[in-house]
Amino acid sequence: MIILLQVTLQQIYFSFCNNVYQTEKGVCMGALISNTVAEIFLQDLENTHLKQILDAKNITFYARYVDDILLIYNTKHTTPEKIHSHINKVHPNLQFTPTFENNNTISFLELLVIRQPTQTEIYIFRKLTTTDTTFSYTSNHPTEHKMAAYRYLINRMLSLPLSTERRIAKRQKKIPHLAQFVLELKKKPLRQKL
Repeated sequence: MIILLQVTLQQIYFSFCNNVYQTEKGVCMGALISNTVAEIFLQDLENTHLKQILDAKNITFYARYVDDILLIYNTKHTTPEKIHSHINKVHPNLQFTPTFENNNTISFLELLVIRQPTQTEIYIFRKLTTTDTTFSYTSNHPTEHKMAAYRYLINRMLSLPLSTERRIAKRQKKIPHLAQFVLELKKKPLRQKL
């Protein structure tokens, strides 16, 4: 099985600007096996190298989703510079780029983590480049696809433990957009399935 994996990883090619390349290290984005190999590699890295930091209780919280990592550390025992230095020495081909909190907030995936004096709150984070663009009702996409974005936004808003003020603010931003889409749905006849 190991030999098969080695042969497979050595035979990964990709094209860029009409040229074909073979990877020298790592795996190609888009190759079917890449996600699995990358996840196995990162889990092994966590279990062998990062486990000692976690066991030392210097880091009080660790979460990773693919290649995004959120760390909460004890300022009495370590500094962000020490953590960053240690993590960057783990593997020669990996370089981590830290993002530090700013005004007691930091973004992680689609969340804004807010550090309060007595608790931690979360809010929905949106990049400056985020748009509210979804499928137009008049497009030829199935209605289920058109509604998927709205279902996701509503489920996210309802399932996240937002404070009451933040939940109300988010509803006031999203509900008019959703209401407009629903009105468009009611105006247009649905296509009949044959």
